[in-house]
Amino acid sequence: MSGIASLSSSPISLRSRAAPAPRLRRFVISCRRTVRMSAAATTGSPALSFEGMAVKPPSHPTYDLEGVIKLALAEDAGDRGDVTCMATIPADMEVEAHFLAKEDGVVAGIALAEMVFHEVDPSLKVDWNKKDGDYIHKGLQFGRVSGRAYSVVVAERVVLNFMQRMSGIATLTKAMADAAHPARILETRKTAPVLRLVDKWAVLIGGGKNHRMGLFDMVMIKDNHISIAGGVTNAIRSVDTYLKQNNLQMEVEVETRTLEEVKEVLNYASEFNTFLTRIMLDNMVVPLSNGDVDVSMLQEAVALINGKFDTEASGNVILETVHRIGQTGVTYISSGALTHSVKALDISLKIDTDLALEVGRRTKRA
Repeated sequence: MSGIASLSSSPISLRSRAAPAPRLRRFVISCRRTVRMSAAATTGSPALSFEGMAVKPPSHPTYDLEGVIKLALAEDAGDRGDVTCMATIPADMEVEAHFLAKEDGVVAGIALAEMVFHEVDPSLKVDWNKKDGDYIHKGLQFGRVSGRAYSVVVAERVVLNFMQRMSGIATLTKAMADAAHPARILETRKTAPVLRLVDKWAVLIGGGKNHRMGLFDMVMIKDNHISIAGGVTNAIRSVDTYLKQNNLQMEVEVETRTLEEVKEVLNYASEFNTFLTRIMLDNMVVPLSNGDVDVSMLQEAVALINGKFDTEASGNVILETVHRIGQTGVTYISSGALTHSVKALDISLKIDTDLALEVGRRTKRA
């Protein structure tokens, strides 16, 4: 279904083919069955193939990407399906629709869009002249889908919702990753509920690196754990004991908020064998009234650690501050803003692209 092709700029393509009268009813029922399936109903479904993708999604032991797609379609279809399409679109109508960028940015979600189209109607043909991670500019037609008009329109909004959010995340990630160099930019767990893997996939597409996927794949000792344990040393010691007793090997990170806590962590590590791999330096970037940031405390913490552990700067990380933070010598910079308050990239899917461009020019959006 996928492929990179030279796309025609044909503004509209409508094709009608002969079909028996009952076909629309059968097609609608089939679509309803498809979108009613829940995540729990995907057991036994053939595994999604990620071969050939420009950027593969991150791994997760229980995440059901196919189930998420089905649920997204199901919330749109409800218990009736698309009543507007059933009322207005003939059963035998075929169309060609074009993806249109309405602002500049990094495109993401192309591979996921193909999964959605395939879920709605495997006969749809999708072609692209861009791939996930490529730059697109306002007014560019960068892909097309052709086939049954009903299927194209039913899939349209779900496809665009995924692509616009993912492209917004990828665009911001790319800008922050470039500015943060040589530090690596990370997202956090501040993702949209149920879209954890999708959001983190978009970060990878934008050139970032994934932080832990969830609570299961990395030990991360944060302020509340430290408070409950009775201090940094007690918390790290408890983690070391737990991992050893359960024969577990995984990364361990501890959050520090003061230089005294950094010194306490280093003292513990100098006296005991520990699983600790990374020290988070939280809120050691101090915002100034002129919009700049004071990174002197962060620099001092990095100097104290002196390469004994990876370091991660967190707090007050935005596009305007990330370059200064990246020059302090930290290994990683994490930013919740990549996913929790991202601005979607404006993308549309249009059958009549000439009219869409005319309207876009009038409203300064194309």
